[in-house]
Order: sequence, then C-alpha cells, then structure tokens
Amino acid sequence: MSAASLPAWVLASSLLPAVLIFLLPESRRRTRTTLNLAAAGLKLVLVAAMSWGVVRNAPHEVRFTMWPGAEFILRGDALACLFAGLSALLWLFTTIYAIGYLEGAPNRSRFFGFFSLCVASTMGIALAGNLLTFLLFYELLTLSTYPLVVHRGTEKALAAGRTYLRYTITGGAALLLGIAVLYSFAGDVEFKETGSLRAVAESQWPLLRVAFGLMIAGLGVKAALVPLHGWLPQAMVAPAPVSALLHAVAVVKAGAFGIVRVVYDVYGIEFARELALLVPLTIAASVTIVWGSLRATQQTDLKRRLAFSTVSQVSYIALGVSLFGPLGTIGGLVHLLHQGIMKVTLFYCAGNYAETLGVHDIRELDGAGRRMPLTSAAFTIGAVGMIGVPPLAGFVSKWYLGLGALEAGHPWVLAVLIASSVLNAAYFLPIVHRLWFRNASAPWPDERSFGRFETSLWFLIPTLATAALTVGAGLFAGMPFSPLQWAMLITRREYLP
Repeated sequence: MSAASLPAWVLASSLLPAVLIFLLPESRRRTRTTLNLAAAGLKLVLVAAMSWGVVRNAPHEVRFTMWPGAEFILRGDALACLFAGLSALLWLFTTIYAIGYLEGAPNRSRFFGFFSLCVASTMGIALAGNLLTFLLFYELLTLSTYPLVVHRGTEKALAAGRTYLRYTITGGAALLLGIAVLYSFAGDVEFKETGSLRAVAESQWPLLRVAFGLMIAGLGVKAALVPLHGWLPQAMVAPAPVSALLHAVAVVKAGAFGIVRVVYDVYGIEFARELALLVPLTIAASVTIVWGSLRATQQTDLKRRLAFSTVSQVSYIALGVSLFGPLGTIGGLVHLLHQGIMKVTLFYCAGNYAETLGVHDIRELDGAGRRMPLTSAAFTIGAVGMIGVPPLAGFVSKWYLGLGALEAGHPWVLAVLIASSVLNAAYFLPIVHRLWFRNASAPWPDERSFGRFETSLWFLIPTLATAALTVGAGLFAGMPFSPLQWAMLITRREYLP
C-alpha cells in the first residue's frame, strides 16, 4: 500500500465491508459485528496515517479519466482529513451503539450494509478532488441513507422517507445544474486551496453567480438551511443510530462540508467576496440559526427538539465560512467537528432514554438523572457545550465566530450569536432541570436487566466517550492535532496565495 493510494484504501475500508455484510445471513451476528468493528477501526487508522502525511506535505491522490474532460479524483488534503477524521471516529462509536440497538431486531444485515455504504459515501464526499467526483458520492449518500430512514417500515417511516427523497433529489438536481453551468465554460473544476476560478473571464461572472446560487441551494438542502430544511425533523422517525448518523456524521455535515468546498476550493474566499457572494450566505445562515433555535423551543419530543437544534447549529459552519477573514473560517471549520461530537452525544442520550426507560417526550424525563446518572451527565455536557459555556467545545467555536464577525466588519452577527446562545439555553436547560431537580412521577422500569449498569454497555460506552471528547476538545484546544489546531492549519493554507 503506497502513501499516495491511501484515499482509495480509506474508501474501500467501508465499501468492501458493505458488500460483505449484505451477503451475510441474519444468523451470522458475531461475524457481522466483528466485520463492522474491524472495518471501523481500520478506517480510523488509515485516516490517521493520511492526516500525518498531510502534516508532512506528502501527496495523497488517486485519479483516473472517466471520459474525455472528466476525471474521478480522490485526494487527501487537510480539509478532507478534517471531515474524514470526524466521520471515521464517530462511525466507530455509532457502530458500537448500533450493534447494541439492533440486537435481536430483524433485517440487521440490510441495516448494516446500508450503514457501511452511507459511510463510504461520506468518505467519498470528504476525499473528492473535484466537483464531478463530489456529485457522484453526494447522490450515492442520498440513495444509501433512504433505506436507513425507512428501516422500521411503518407508514410514518415511509412517509418520512418520501419527504427525504423529495428534498434531497431536488437538491441534487440543483447541484448538478450548477456544476453543469460551471462545466460549460470552466470545464472539470478541481478543488484547490484558494480556489480554481479566478482566471475565468469577467464576462462569465454573471454565470458564476448563477452557478454559485444553484450549488449552494443544492447543498443547502442537506445542510438544512431555511427554508430547505423540512426533511430533517420528519426523518426523526428513524432509529437512534440513524438519527445520530444524519445529524452528526453524514447528511447534514455533507451539505455543510460541500458549502465549505465551494466557497474556498472552487471559488476561493477572495474571489467569492469580489463576486458579492458572501453576504447573502451570511444572512441565510443567520436566519437559519435564529429560526431553528426558535422552533426547537416549541418541541416537546426530545428527538424533534434536537433536530431543530441541528438546523440551527449546522448553520454556524456556513456562517463561519461566509465571514471574510481567517478567524471566522477557523470558527466555522472547528464547529464542523465540535457540533458533530456534541450532537452525537445528545442523540445517543435520547436513544438511551427511549430504549431503557421508554421515554420520548421531554415532559416524561423528570428525575431520570437519578435513574440514569451517567447518561444524564453526558446529556448535560452536550447541552451546556451547545449553549457555548466555557471551557467546552461549543465555546471555542462561538468565540472564534464572534471574533470573525468583528474581523469581517459585521458586528450584527454578534447579536445573532448571542440570541442563539440564549435560545440554546431556553430549550436545553429546562431538560437538564427535569433530569436532575424534579422527582419522577412513577417508578422507572426495572434496571436489573442491565446488571450493575444503568443501560446496555453498547449504549453507554459511545455516549461517555463522545461526552469526554466534548470536554477534551475545549480544554485541550491548544494542543497539537486538536480540532482547533487542525482548523488553523487549513485556514493558513486557504488564505495563502
């Protein structure tokens, strides 16, 4: 295995297991579990090796010609490693969680096959070296996540799946049209630090603006920008591991990551500013941040409240990349990681409450902190981190976004960030209060089925691990290879001519 071929091996480490898992009979539970965990562990090692190569400026690229003028390119650059690293790490934890969650359930081979195919699609998006390769995996992600959304097969799940397909296929069509507009006069556009399009003739600038609008609209569907977010709350009928995957690892992050690629590595931040493309994106992200938070305060179902929280929180990434300046970029990029570890923690906790206590409604969580103290402590850490309380991961993101707003000359963005934090507190702190400071209205289900633990270890280990990462990412933000330091590495490269 050569260093240059690492992107292909990273992709294969989930694509090949997906094929094998589809072929396994339902009864081969131990084989399927071993294959899932081994593949997830191997992927993490390969991404770490690729990231080390990026630090040393070693080339990681695989390419071949699909047809004249169009290439399939996988490239492991610093930005790719940021997203691939998040996906690989959270895939490992979510795999552990899903193994426990699906214990004894039907259609496990189908579930884990599409689960692995979904992660392969996400890795392809992370490692894509040009727009055509990105589009290929972006659409594959839609097709591989649909069976996960409708996995339960209920009428509600099927209706949510139809909504999901309507939104995502329409978004994919908009993205395809935007790429086609660019291809008509710029050819096959590769991702390059500081952008690829500055040399385009000034007479084509109106078409560049049209292409940008189409691509951002297409990516904004998966990134859940208002008013393109309607599929996300509906998709909460999916099993808890799928919800975690949609919100923290795959779909919404793929959209946000695509926006980062288009702004920085297709147009280039300087050129995007000259074309007056950044301020509309800043406004759209700001509206989504506030509106998503307001809608979250109105939800009583725990997963739906977390879903609208995601609508708000993911737009911090778009907000950061739309602010012209290194500090805003750092804030947006680091939040791509921080939001992932905080939100996956919260969805794990929601799944723990549902599977252990049978609780889905926030009003039924009174006193759950005494029955499930470790899960509730993890939920509290994730919630307080989302609010932006120091020294947790969310504080680091919001601090740099605030500095970036001032650097970009948009002090009004500070009001958006403050309003968002106040609303975050308004919809998270009442849950924390119910967990710890209210008494249960009735006895909880018998806990002896889990032995000396409050719930299954398959649920508890990933939950506590990601909660610890939420604390560590804030406390050790200044350490080498921390999310913050990696975001700074990317930003330095994006702003160097």
